Amino acid sequence: LETKELWDKFHELGTEMIITKSGRRMFPTIRVSFSGVDPEAKYIVLMDIVPVDNKRYRYAYHRSSWLVAGKADPPLPARLYVHPDSPFTGEQLLKQMVSFEKVKLTNNELDQHGHIILNSMHKYQPRVHIIKKKDHTASLLNLKPEEFRTFIFPETVFTAVTAYQNQLVS
Repeated sequence: LETKELWDKFHELGTEMIITKSGRRMFPTIRVSFSGVDPEAKYIVLMDIVPVDNKRYRYAYHRSSWLVAGKADPPLPARLYVHPDSPFTGEQLLKQMVSFEKVKLTNNELDQHGHIILNSMHKYQPRVHIIKKKDHTASLLNLKPEEFRTFIFPETVFTAVTAYQNQLVS
């Protein structure tokens, strides 16, 4: 995880990500670097964002903290965001970082733009996946474990909000 120091600062405060009907970019941005890849191979890099738990939250201003406010809303359709520069060569991945700056978060359940759909006041964990592309791989549905890896950075957990709740975060 690149810009880990920035993520750590937000994590200490309780990271919040704004979601809007039209879609909003993440801040901080997920940026990653890879090592141990085959320079000759091709790789698809993607991200998804999954619920941390089955709870809904509310912000208690007088305590400056998030509290459980009940059971989560039904999960929204999970979406994978394939990095637009995929596939990468292993050589590219060894030389450059991969930035997910174009990912947009929305609360629009009918979104037609490929944005990641989230419920406001719920906690989420972004995950980065790297898939070794085989020439015959037509589908991402039945990958063998040796063909992909998933990376989870606990400091990137966030609460989706329509407006910042914690003064210190804004």
